[in-house]
Amino acid sequence: MSDYERIISEARTCRYCETHLPLGPRPVFSVHPKSKILIIGQAPGTKVHQTGIPWNDPSGNELRRWMDVDQETFYNSELFGIMPMGFCYPGRGKGGDLPPRPECAPIWHEKLCSEMPDIRLTLLIGQYAQKYYLGSSRKNTLTKTVESFEEYLPQFFPLVHPSPRNRMWQRRNPWFEDAVVPALREQVNEILRKSN
Repeated sequence: MSDYERIISEARTCRYCETHLPLGPRPVFSVHPKSKILIIGQAPGTKVHQTGIPWNDPSGNELRRWMDVDQETFYNSELFGIMPMGFCYPGRGKGGDLPPRPECAPIWHEKLCSEMPDIRLTLLIGQYAQKYYLGSSRKNTLTKTVESFEEYLPQFFPLVHPSPRNRMWQRRNPWFEDAVVPALREQVNEILRKSN
């Protein structure tokens, strides 16, 4: 068994946060040693938990629209690696799903990233991924961080979460659809073109 296969097996059977997970552990991620673009979101919702397919929900539909990629391309793990901040559904709070379990990323991200040497761009979707990966270089609000996306290229591309809950945010910030989405498509399409 290779290091990659061993790490994947360990991550898929992880039970570290079991006592905190209302639906039990079901790590959902998709990576490959040849992955080119890494998507780091928050944590699976209930639909993704049930199906075991990452971004298999309205948020995933919107993310694919932003990138202008179809499902077949999106789920090709040699092109897109998908690794949320929390691999399992964390449960529900007053305002929606709870934050990703804080133990998950420190345990698994570095190990999995070390097995993906071909990553050319990492999408940081939402505040948890941005706080973890950008640290002090992120702005004082998520909106400002996303608006300043060019500062983090070519390594990172910060994004708001594509959840239907954020449609009001998108209406209040039309620059996102006008400037950020086209830039995201350009970055993604260039990488995909060079990967063919």
